[in-house]
Amino acid sequence: MATSKKRVVNRNAKKNSKRVVARAAEKVRNRPLTPKRIQYLKGLGHELSPVLSIGKEGLTDAVVTACEAQLLAHELIKVRVQAEAPVDRKEVAAELAARVEALLAQVIGRNFLLYKRHPRKPKIELPA
Repeated sequence: MATSKKRVVNRNAKKNSKRVVARAAEKVRNRPLTPKRIQYLKGLGHELSPVLSIGKEGLTDAVVTACEAQLLAHELIKVRVQAEAPVDRKEVAAELAARVEALLAQVIGRNFLLYKRHPRKPKIELPA
């Protein structure tokens, strides 16, 4: 009888520890971008080449799908808005970030940086 109680207690302890870890991971995922973190992402993004381009058709569903795939693969991407694009660069950066649920780290010229932490295997560790 005593061993069965220990097993039940151990199972509950494991469930509780998994919940605590899940809550902690959720808090880390939802951390806001502080100026220090933004500066760190800008430094990482400086050497990146644009992997996505917004052209004369503007922000389409295909661009959003491609952006989601690139963010899943890289976490931090640089996007370029072409000169012939019919949209304002800052507006399209904010709209794309909202549609893919990413964080807009920087808009500079016709380029902008988007960051989205990988749900299971993060590659970029942000400073505290």
